[in-house]
Amino acid sequence: MTQLIHRNLRVAPPTAVCAFGMYVRDGDGNTYLDASGGAAVSSLGHSHPDVLAAIGSQLKTTAYAHSAFFTTDAAEELAARLADGAPGDLNHVYLVSGGSEAIETALKLARQYFVEHGEPQRRMFIARRQSYHGNTLGALALGGNEWRRKPFEPLLMDVARVSPCYEYRERPASQDLQDYTAGLLVELEHKILDVGPQNVIGFCAEPVVGATLGAVTATPGYFQGVRALCDKYGILFIADEVMCGMGRTGTLYAIEQEGVVPDIVALGKGLAAGYQPVGAVLARSHIVERLRSGSGVFQHGHTYNAHPVAAAAALAVQKVIQRDALLAAVIERGVTLRRMLRDAFGMHPHVGDIRGRGLFVGLELVQDRDTKRPFDPDLKLHAAVKAKAMECGLMVYPMGGTVDGRRGDHILLAPPFIATDADLGQIVARLSDALARALEAIRPV
Repeated sequence: MTQLIHRNLRVAPPTAVCAFGMYVRDGDGNTYLDASGGAAVSSLGHSHPDVLAAIGSQLKTTAYAHSAFFTTDAAEELAARLADGAPGDLNHVYLVSGGSEAIETALKLARQYFVEHGEPQRRMFIARRQSYHGNTLGALALGGNEWRRKPFEPLLMDVARVSPCYEYRERPASQDLQDYTAGLLVELEHKILDVGPQNVIGFCAEPVVGATLGAVTATPGYFQGVRALCDKYGILFIADEVMCGMGRTGTLYAIEQEGVVPDIVALGKGLAAGYQPVGAVLARSHIVERLRSGSGVFQHGHTYNAHPVAAAAALAVQKVIQRDALLAAVIERGVTLRRMLRDAFGMHPHVGDIRGRGLFVGLELVQDRDTKRPFDPDLKLHAAVKAKAMECGLMVYPMGGTVDGRRGDHILLAPPFIATDADLGQIVARLSDALARALEAIRPV
């Protein structure tokens, strides 16, 4: 029996008693190779001495200081580092306690930006189907993850929806890649016009789609077109980098590789690599200057904003990433991982696509490779993969509903940046075993 409300109320998970490097050990002595960083969180692995030392040092000076009364050196230095490394004039940083909080903050900041300009009629956001932006009500409303949204739909604000940039499934074989991209941008423009540009606050998207689609990158020119449309109609572009940011794709900010500057960026997960709960919102100068010259306040706040220990942990993580040249390592090891996956699964009858960027990689599972037909969702293949992977001593992040919120399965891999070639080889070998066991388990007797 347990008094803790677990995610699954019928089965309690194993108890983690020790975590070190790439591995987590449970109370029964089983050891698991962490190929997903938990949920793309543990970018430095577990028990990194530099981060533990920074947390300990901060605890000895200032463990907590409410942001309505004080700032701290740790929070100021982290904000300066994030701004210095960001593209364009993303010069202002608001620190929160996680990714969903970051998205909520971004939504409120974007709304207040227009209210302060005398445009209170702006209330609509545009986002994409098959996206995921968090589990609090505002973030859940913004996202297009249908199975997460469904029980709470009566509580969610209205959001205008457009197609994802999901080439594997949504570009017909006969259609040119440029035409496919252009069509998505035409759809977005039509949606802006349908809603009325004067009513739209902003468009939000993940530069590389994470949990809902499984490491789907945009087609060339897509985000440049998005930026141009936002500029044309005077709306904000919000980049959700909670899962794909902070080096996961090989650059500190995933959007850097698209050659555009969003108005607002949301961060989480890898920001402090799991050592403390923390997230952040970055905003361009014109956003903050409008508030500063207007009301003079951002009408928002939480008890743990800019928590000094969380800031110290995130700062230490970012220093290690820079010192150890881990962004270059992510690019190099990402190439190696995708090569290993192609060697192992490139001709697999039930692996339809291997995709991603850096150490953010997805495998889409299909019943039939030629038609891309997904497995029957009632088989819950993704759940079987997770269970069998744990039996094989492997942590991966499988999800269902890839195609339309109900059908489709994928496996997300997001190993720590410290992974060696040997670690990557172990991940692929154990995944191959786990997938074979999962497919066997769902076959009718």
